[in-house]
Order: sequence, then structure tokens, then C-alpha cells
Amino acid sequence: MFERLDQLEAELEQIESALSDSQIASDKERLQTLLKRYGEIHPVVEKYRSYKKLQRQLNEAKELLSSEEDEELRRLAQEEVEQISAQVERLEMELLEELLPKDLNEGKTVIMEIRAGAGGEEAALFAADLFRMYVRYAERKGWKVEVFHSHPTELGGFKEVILAISGKDVWRSLKYESGVHRVQRIPITESSGRIHTSTATVAILPEPEEIDVQINEDDLEIETMLSSGPGGQHMQKNETAVRIRHKPTGIVVVCQDQRSQYQNKVRAMRILRAKLIEMMRREQEQKITQVRKAQIGTGDRSEKTRTYNFPQNRVTDHRIGLTVYNLNEVLDGELDEIISAMRRHEMHQLLAADSHIQGEHLRLKEGE
Repeated sequence: MFERLDQLEAELEQIESALSDSQIASDKERLQTLLKRYGEIHPVVEKYRSYKKLQRQLNEAKELLSSEEDEELRRLAQEEVEQISAQVERLEMELLEELLPKDLNEGKTVIMEIRAGAGGEEAALFAADLFRMYVRYAERKGWKVEVFHSHPTELGGFKEVILAISGKDVWRSLKYESGVHRVQRIPITESSGRIHTSTATVAILPEPEEIDVQINEDDLEIETMLSSGPGGQHMQKNETAVRIRHKPTGIVVVCQDQRSQYQNKVRAMRILRAKLIEMMRREQEQKITQVRKAQIGTGDRSEKTRTYNFPQNRVTDHRIGLTVYNLNEVLDGELDEIISAMRRHEMHQLLAADSHIQGEHLRLKEGE
């Protein structure tokens, strides 16, 4: 990362020197090209210069901390180290983001599907725990949550629940949550006190705009039905639930949580568009690479994205080897530590891959 930033800083200095040349000023086309490039890299370089300044201040504060004997001065130095370290970490993340290509799904609403996997009723209860976790996380972020469809169980779990989450940086934060989530605990249905392992799957889809995917009405098979629920007063007598089947692909979407048939149809169409876009994306990936993994796997216990271990108060993300010991806080929606670690990991990987591609391109040019 720093090698590329150094290159950008050197390029900016060259552009600044060129812009002061009177000959360049008379060449309008060349001048416009330089000004455009200047506008692209100047904010990044300025942020990099701020980063380097903070890094120098951090090193000075650490030297003072290591050499100072007075307790009060050491305390002040330690506070300064912690404060500057937080600023350095924030700037480093921002610089990483500046160097990477923009995500095409940035700013889009997220369609989240949570489904019970292996483990029967305990898996359904865990799916409900994940649902509450994401709703609490959304509340902390000030995001809007809309429940499109749910299939509750008698004990308060969910066989499946589909929701839309919208707000600032929703896709950037939640895109890492897809996969198989595994829980290890003693189920409430277990009388012998044995620890069980159950799973739930989470799928994250960006909600497309209507113009992103065109759907022919003749390709849709739409049915209405009575909304199902846990029973009692929740039962509805009107046919408000909507089931839509996309005949060319076989995709089926059901929505029943709204009071009107129209509202359920609108939300079902939003889910269908997201699923069709995801299907097209996967087909494109298959053309590029012969081997790919499905986003959420099968839901089998042996597959795992993240494990929530109750006896050890532990949450482990297996993709990056991160373990935290604050399970209750995580299930209450405190996901920032895990998501930030995933973002850093992904950005470093993308940057490394991008640097490798650039290196290969340069070697090919040199060999021509």
C-alpha cells in the first residue's frame, strides 16, 4: 500500500511542476488531462501526508513513553499514544479504500435472508437470535429495517426470515455476513444438558434498481393465499400473502408479513429482482472461473463462516481466524470489531491482487 502511495505522491509533485510550466498552460488538452488527474490523486496524497505526520507524532509519543519515569507524564504520554493510534488506524483504513476500485453495490439497500440449517428447532431459535442481532446492529447504526417475509416456529424461532436494511454504508458493512453461522450451546429442548451444534445460513443480496433488471409480466406466475402465522390472534382470514414464481428461472418468492396483498406483492418483486441479479452475477462468475463456491453453502455443520460458542463466551470468524470473547455483546448487535477486521482483511487481499496484476502487466510490456 505504501509503495503505491509513494508513487502517487511523486506523481502529484510531477503534475504540480508541469502545471507551473508556461508551455503546458498553452496546451489546453494536456492541461485538462493534468488537472483531471490532479483532482483525482490530490485528496489521496493529502490524506497520506496527514497519515505520515501522525505516524511521526506517534513514534515520538512512544519514545517519550519508553524513556519517561515520571508517572503523571507517562500517563499523559500513554493517552496520547492511544489517541494518535486510533487516528492512524482510521486513516490507514481510509487510504486502503481510496486505493481500491469502488464497489458497484456501494450505497445499495441490502436484502438479507436468514434460514435455519442443521439442528431442527434449535437451528430455528438460532436463526431468530441472528435476526435480533442484525436488527440491533441496524438500530445502533440508525438504519431502516423492513421485514418482508417470516416463517416463525411455535417456540419463537424462524425457519426463515427475509428483511431489507437500508442506510449509510449498509452494503459495505453487511456484505461479509453471508455464509453458514454455527452455534454451540445446550438447547432449551435438551434435557440431558449436552452441548449441541446447530447452524443457520445468512445470504446478503444487494437490492437492484428496477432498471437493473427487466422482468416480463408474462414470465410471472402470481398466487394469493392466506397468511400463515404462529396461530391464535395472528391468523388472518384474508388472502393477503403473495407467492410469485419466475417461470424462466424457477425462482419462487413468498411475502406475507404485510396487511395488504399489494404491499406483499411489491416486496416480493423487490426480493425477486435481487435474486435475479444475484443469479446473473453467479453465471458471469462461472464463465470466468470453473470453480466457485455458493454463497451460503449447504448449511451443514461441517461448513462454517462463524461460530458462536456459548460455554466459552466465544465468537470466532473462521475466514480470518479472529476470535473475540464477548458473545453476549455480539448477539446484542456489537459487530463493529468483527466487521472492521473483515474489511481490513478484504482490502489488503484486493490491494495485493491488484498490485500483482499491475506487476504482471508491467512485465508483459517490458517483454514486448
